[in-house]
Amino acid sequence: MIARRLPRNTSSLLASCRRGYASAAGGDSQPPIALFGVDGTYASALYTAAAKSGSLDGVAGALSKLQQTLKGDGRVSALIGNPTLTSADKSVIVEVLSKSAGGDKSVTNLLKVMAENNRLGLLPQVSEAFAQLIAAQKGEVEVTITSAQPLESKTIKQLEGSIAKSKFAGAGKKLKVQNKVSPEILGGLIVEIGDRTIDTSVRSRITRLNKILNEAV
Repeated sequence: MIARRLPRNTSSLLASCRRGYASAAGGDSQPPIALFGVDGTYASALYTAAAKSGSLDGVAGALSKLQQTLKGDGRVSALIGNPTLTSADKSVIVEVLSKSAGGDKSVTNLLKVMAENNRLGLLPQVSEAFAQLIAAQKGEVEVTITSAQPLESKTIKQLEGSIAKSKFAGAGKKLKVQNKVSPEILGGLIVEIGDRTIDTSVRSRITRLNKILNEAV
């Protein structure tokens, strides 16, 4: 997530969330990890609001429904990213998306602020960022293993066991492992553990070799 200048409304939204929750008991409403960029700011503000109201699971479910809506109809994704939308257009879109999300109050408020700041096009990224916060809150670590061909379940289990014991996962963390197939890497593996990447792919080795050869010329 690339850091960008935040719209005034966005900064105010996050600031008001923090002020309102500073007096909340415990501090459980604070995001479990720091996220950056505009999408990270929106996701963090939404997490704080949902945590205070005790609706984290409900908001996660609402965003999941929104993701399905966006993935199911490319026209919707293109529409929300249109910079020429009028205020009336945005109101209609927010209403439709809110209904798609089940009318969740926190999500509806988020949609309104994003619409005001012409940021609705970032909705998929905000949803993904929020999912990262939920996973961190549950002590989960997302692991993506990219291979040129599908891996056998036995191999995935062995890799999962090795990762769980490594310093990259962290003690007591629950791993959410998925195998992504990408023939372009030619062979080997690319393992993404949270925000860390271990690249042992053949493509990466060839790239490094070409760089060495070019520098030697």
